[in-house]
Amino acid sequence: MPSNEPQRTLILTGASRGIGHATVKRFSSAGWRVITCSRMSFSEDCPWEGGEENHVQIDLADPESRARGIEEMRRRLNGGALNALVNNAGISPKGPNGERLNSIETPVDAWYKVYEVNLVAPLLLARGLLEELKAARGAVVNVTSIADTRVHPFAGTAYATSKAALNALTREMAADFGPHGVRVNAIAPGEIDTSILSPGTDKIVQQIPMRRLGTPEEVAKAIYFLCSEQASYVTGAELHVNGGQHV
Repeated sequence: MPSNEPQRTLILTGASRGIGHATVKRFSSAGWRVITCSRMSFSEDCPWEGGEENHVQIDLADPESRARGIEEMRRRLNGGALNALVNNAGISPKGPNGERLNSIETPVDAWYKVYEVNLVAPLLLARGLLEELKAARGAVVNVTSIADTRVHPFAGTAYATSKAALNALTREMAADFGPHGVRVNAIAPGEIDTSILSPGTDKIVQQIPMRRLGTPEEVAKAIYFLCSEQASYVTGAELHVNGGQHV
């Protein structure tokens, strides 16, 4: 970034591993200030400069914690502009033995928690930070999933339907935020090589046209594109990053 331009700022939820980790590194390497948010305190394993002082501990499933977190984010911005908000945090509950939970077996309280984190939180963060996004004519990226369009062998029903709802919400937000100069898009990863892969993923890989898993870095690059000037006329879209798995 040219030295005469103000530093751009990203707020990212779910930064503690996988896609979130890679996204922080991608934006940091381009000179962005990155404010990270997660349920956990900042980990020394996170390899980015200034990470600890730019971390907000927030439980997105808890309305009170969420509200306090939004106010803390605004305080960290100190009246400045927010160039990008990436809603990456998501939860997918499993059974006692790690098995997929379907629509019959998912406990009722799990449904509420999944929707609070995966759907309600992205909306309320974007609404709560709207003035800062407007000031930058910024971008929102919601991380959905390939599971939002099909029954997935590992992703549970609550997770899959919450991501389908998040895709629909992305379209609605694009229509509502667009007149304020804010773009809203979604990115739908497929099978990505992270620490939370389920056993049996190798069988899915055999059916992917590119015959391999994606990497967190590849997803991070796509997120960066949607937040950049290269995507200045892109809004309301869901970008598939899945090696052709959706075709």
